[in-house]
Amino acid sequence: MRTNSIKRIILITGLAATLVSCSTSRHYQRGTVSTDKLFGDTLVTDSVTMANQPWRELFTENQLQKLIQEGLDNNPDLLLAIKKVEEAEGYLKQSKAALLPSVSVNGKEVYTRNPESIYPNGPREVNTYQLSGEASWEVDLWGKLSSAKRGAYANFMASDAGRKAVQTRLISSIASAYYTLAGLDAKLAITQQTVKNNIDLVETLKVLQGSGRVNGAAVVQSEAVRYAAEVTIPDLQQQIREAENALCLLLGRVPGTVERGKIEDQTLSSILKTGVPAQLLDNRPDVMQAEFAVMSAYETTSSARAYFYPALTLTASTGFAAADLNKLLDPTSFAANVIGGLAQPLFNKRINATRLKVAKAQQEEALISFRNTLLKAGQEVHNTLGLYESSVRKIALRKLQLDALIKSVDYTKELLTYGSATYTEVLNAQTSLLSAQLNSVNDQLQQLNAVVTLYRALGGGWK
Repeated sequence: MRTNSIKRIILITGLAATLVSCSTSRHYQRGTVSTDKLFGDTLVTDSVTMANQPWRELFTENQLQKLIQEGLDNNPDLLLAIKKVEEAEGYLKQSKAALLPSVSVNGKEVYTRNPESIYPNGPREVNTYQLSGEASWEVDLWGKLSSAKRGAYANFMASDAGRKAVQTRLISSIASAYYTLAGLDAKLAITQQTVKNNIDLVETLKVLQGSGRVNGAAVVQSEAVRYAAEVTIPDLQQQIREAENALCLLLGRVPGTVERGKIEDQTLSSILKTGVPAQLLDNRPDVMQAEFAVMSAYETTSSARAYFYPALTLTASTGFAAADLNKLLDPTSFAANVIGGLAQPLFNKRINATRLKVAKAQQEEALISFRNTLLKAGQEVHNTLGLYESSVRKIALRKLQLDALIKSVDYTKELLTYGSATYTEVLNAQTSLLSAQLNSVNDQLQQLNAVVTLYRALGGGWK
């Protein structure tokens, strides 16, 4: 009888192993979204992408490299993202362990006081001692546990992609903030030099007034122009202070000054390589995160579907039991049993049906979100390419404008000395030059930030 029971259990186990190969799991297959023309109508065939370039090769200035590394070491958002990855890793290990048997060891003493009415001649008080071990294993017939494990793995990878997304945003934010500071420094220097030039002009007009060549209105108006430029300096200084504090926050440090270089010393690669749109799936972290979310949703749906099928559980226990503690480990006290159980759900208050319905809806939601994330990524790349091209044209035209305005200021000052030009012409020329110089800084910032944004949009910074 005992041999037949063991044979039946072995038979059930073999059947379970066979059924595992017929798992109901349906896995996610890449190809559910299209990347055609994601960067616009321009046909891109070159697979070389700047996203594969390490950030130290793109940002070559020594001070900027130090700040980026400081941010990677201390930024609170990145540190939190790393902890999220550790949490997901813990759940992944737990899902793997679910495929293994659960094992427990028990030791207990049981005191029983029997009623005299039932045991008039028997022992009234009995102590029994037990030492046992038990193992229970749910056979993964339909891939329910395997799907849960794969879903946990997808969640882990999604968390890691989230960390990478935080890192790419952090690097681009630090670089942009650094360039903004350098640009504000340049604007402050230009404004201060313009004020100095206006002061010189005021003194020149005072001399000309003494000789009767200009009137007092010219002097007063030139002073007004001088103060109009000078009054912007406190605002620029406040913007610099706020920009430094914003950068300090990214670096995980208290507010204060930030050492930096000059805007004219900042150079980035002028050769922008986007690669093919499909590479966003493997390079851009938020796209990767969205795709892993789809994978997780597919596995959740497979796991929910498996709840409709029978569950096979094998349980084995063994141990010792005795009424005398000294005889607990005696071979005659040994006992064991093996149980194989097969449970088929029939009515479960719609729990299984609801679980599957919700899982399917969440799977569709994840897929829609994935497609939307990919579309936004393509749009960002396309827009940034246009922004960079626009900055290149503007910088070339701005240089011609600056050359002309510089000559205009020099000529009008010279003509004013000889009485061939009016003071208003000089003031207008200097005002126009100041505006063009400030806009020139904006053009440089636009170009630098376009490269930084494109690098992040393509997924650069985490490799």
